[in-house]
Amino acid sequence: MSNKTRNTLLWTVQGVLALLFLFAGVSKLVMPLAAMQQGPIVFPGWFLRSLGVLEALGALGLVLPGIFRIRPSLTPLAAAGLVVIMIGATVITGISGAVAGAAFPFTVGVLALAVVYGRI
Repeated sequence: MSNKTRNTLLWTVQGVLALLFLFAGVSKLVMPLAAMQQGPIVFPGWFLRSLGVLEALGALGLVLPGIFRIRPSLTPLAAAGLVVIMIGATVITGISGAVAGAAFPFTVGVLALAVVYGRI
């Protein structure tokens, strides 16, 4: 695979992940806590809001360093942080009984891991 093709593919993955995490993060910041604390596992409000901030910042970290060409070494760091969040999401989803539902956060985590390795 040529460098240009690889770079284009990485940018595409980064853009899709940035949109996904920005949406998820902002949702956690604006939704009422009661709406997010339903289900088999209930997390405290501060934890959910913190996740929202981390996901939104991770989304920005996936694209802004490359766009502005300032500290591009932050992109794999942001992606690595998002991998950690997705590991947690996969485990929690699996524990809650939705083993098939754990495929989505697992796939997102694998894509974020590809960005880590692609941008090192």
